[in-house]
Amino acid sequence: MWSQVPADTGQAVVVYGEHPDSPDSFVVLYEKRDSTWVRTASWPAHNGRLGWTDDHRMDDEQSPVGVFTLTDAGGALADPGSRLRYWRDDHAYATMLPPGPAHTHDFDYVIAIDYNRLQGVPPFDWSRPDGVETGGGIWLHLDHGDGTSACVTVPEAGMKTLLRTLDPARHPVVVMGDRERLSL
Repeated sequence: MWSQVPADTGQAVVVYGEHPDSPDSFVVLYEKRDSTWVRTASWPAHNGRLGWTDDHRMDDEQSPVGVFTLTDAGGALADPGSRLRYWRDDHAYATMLPPGPAHTHDFDYVIAIDYNRLQGVPPFDWSRPDGVETGGGIWLHLDHGDGTSACVTVPEAGMKTLLRTLDPARHPVVVMGDRERLSL
């Protein structure tokens, strides 16, 4: 999977699960220093309820495997110092929350994963260049303690670190999947 990371990338968020069907994962932030990738932070995380897939479809409850750029961020709360362009809109994010108190803060902070989405638009923009059936709206967002519809969730401290660290000038990407497909 590392061979798919563009040469000009200087930051990589690696998300991996132990098994293809597990919703439990781990997020590691790597930053390139000269020609060496250095691990700078890590957090426990969650991904799709039914694990990982090479052929993501809308509502399949699996996270797509691959390398995707990270270009846009936002949330229901004020910008905590994001280096990525940040769109705050408490109403837009609130209308997308799953029902129940467990999800009240899921979208306080989000980073859009550029899977079937337009870059340079708010994360809540529902344009799907490759069609609705291939899914979309896949984000890094606040963890709620279990698997997701397809997103990757991270503790609040991790989200704030990612927002403050990911630099568009360093062309950040997310590399995600289960250990076997990522060859970790």
